[in-house]
Amino acid sequence: MTRDEHTKKSIVLMVNGEPRSLEVEPNWTLSKVLRTELGLTGTKEACGEGACGSCTVLIDNVATPSCMVLAVEQEGKAIETIEGLSRDGKLHPIQEAWLEEYGAQCGFCSPGMIMTTKGLLYKNPDPTEDEIKEALGGNLCICSNYEHIINAVKSAAKKMAKERTDG
Repeated sequence: MTRDEHTKKSIVLMVNGEPRSLEVEPNWTLSKVLRTELGLTGTKEACGEGACGSCTVLIDNVATPSCMVLAVEQEGKAIETIEGLSRDGKLHPIQEAWLEEYGAQCGFCSPGMIMTTKGLLYKNPDPTEDEIKEALGGNLCICSNYEHIINAVKSAAKKMAKERTDG
């Protein structure tokens, strides 16, 4: 490895609507940067291979395992983490639905599941149960709480539809 491969690079990431300037190694994943450099520990890290979904964030409204993308490649993109969902002390409708439907057991998978749900509902505001299952297929829950999670997604879709009509 050459010395240049470990030279930090200055980047600006747009995280939860705010520009964040930082120095990163070229090989650092977005999940590493979010957790260790920006202190956004809601993004969980488990498998490091994109197989469990615990580190899922939205990148330009697309659910993405943040352990699978390099931070240096995310400049100019909108990154949203679980910390960016609530506004002015009010939970996002997806978070409310998770609480009401008991979507969290131990809670480790919840941030990734919630961000995947937001990505799904962004592109499909009224998904079928099969579409929910397909969207969440890359997210694992070791507590096997899938029935409650699916109910939470359905409830969130209804809450968000109501918000759109109430306006």
